[in-house]
Amino acid sequence: MKTLYIECNMGAAGDMLMSALLELHPSPEEFLEKLNGLDIPGVAFKKSVSVKCGITGTHIDVSVNGEVEGEHCHEHHHEHHHEHKHHHHSGMNDIEHIISRINVSEKVRADALAVYRLIAEAESHAHRREISEIHFHEVGTMDAVADVVGTCLLLEELAPEKIIVSPVNVGSGQVKCAHGILPVPAPATAYILRGVPIYGGEIRGELCTPTSAALLKYFADRFDSMPVMRVSAVGIGMGSKDFAAANCVRAFYGETRENNETVAELYCNIDDMTGEEIGFAMNRLLAAGALDVFTTPIAMKKNRPGILLTCMCRAEDREKMLKLIFKHTSTIGVREHISNRYTLERAEETVNTEYGDIRVKKSRGYGVSKSKAEYDDVEKAALENDLSLTDIKRKMKIDNYSQK
Repeated sequence: MKTLYIECNMGAAGDMLMSALLELHPSPEEFLEKLNGLDIPGVAFKKSVSVKCGITGTHIDVSVNGEVEGEHCHEHHHEHHHEHKHHHHSGMNDIEHIISRINVSEKVRADALAVYRLIAEAESHAHRREISEIHFHEVGTMDAVADVVGTCLLLEELAPEKIIVSPVNVGSGQVKCAHGILPVPAPATAYILRGVPIYGGEIRGELCTPTSAALLKYFADRFDSMPVMRVSAVGIGMGSKDFAAANCVRAFYGETRENNETVAELYCNIDDMTGEEIGFAMNRLLAAGALDVFTTPIAMKKNRPGILLTCMCRAEDREKMLKLIFKHTSTIGVREHISNRYTLERAEETVNTEYGDIRVKKSRGYGVSKSKAEYDDVEKAALENDLSLTDIKRKMKIDNYSQK
């Protein structure tokens, strides 16, 4: 599986993410020409070589109306990365209008708008105002649009099947912003990073900005340590400021194995239990963490009808499952078979539909992607709207199987 791992040991900023991903691109100069051909109003992109603590990487300079990002910057704004200094007090409607006119694919446009909505929601929560009343003092300027759109476009072209991000270093201390001196992480950043593993440290300053937090939160399949992977390319995106540690984001691109694990199949023959008793035993096993439990009708000695009970579990759960099988069934012997189990990467999201919220199970890997609506939610929607299950599924267009 094509996997992108993003290392955020020194946090991240939008320009740092974009710079690291550019180093992974097979034709960085051609991509830079494409960026400059997007006709983002007043924006120009230029890459330069940057060295931090002896490490060489790339920094993308974004100029707006001839001013390079970081020049004439306001002291109260994102001191660590000097990100988004040109203050356009733009609202979400202005951002949507700007992005809608940029020459990119519908996917990139949708991704960029979704990232901005995460930021808008966070700013709305921080200031206790409606999203329509929010003005992006820190992130609503054209250089911010450039960072977001550029990162989304790079990810579309690199096309990783899975994105894993390290725990994020957010920095420590305080940061000056338009509203005064705030703790690190700033309220909007902290809101965006809910549920994400973050940490501080000895470095004083804001290491993770709202823009990068939103990009990471939106695109990451999960936040975790680096997986076992066969790395084919490494990209290093540099920040503007110098610290004792190299101020960079590293992006690793390569192959990881599809999900697989060793499982134990425990099975036994039963011919002296009722269906209800077997059902009770199956429920106990599932409740204890069995991966699957099922029965198969069999013919035993003297043509007695019987049931083959199979419990599939993780190898480390074997002893627990054996105890439950002996406790809740009449068997006096259990056989075991060790198997390799291959699975697709799985996730669940809630989709808001005209029939209510529907949970959708999504899975991908091995060149395919699948999605399936949760039956209980579909059943509830069908009953409440006097429709059939088929009608609900067809109207929602959620269930899907496709080759990549």
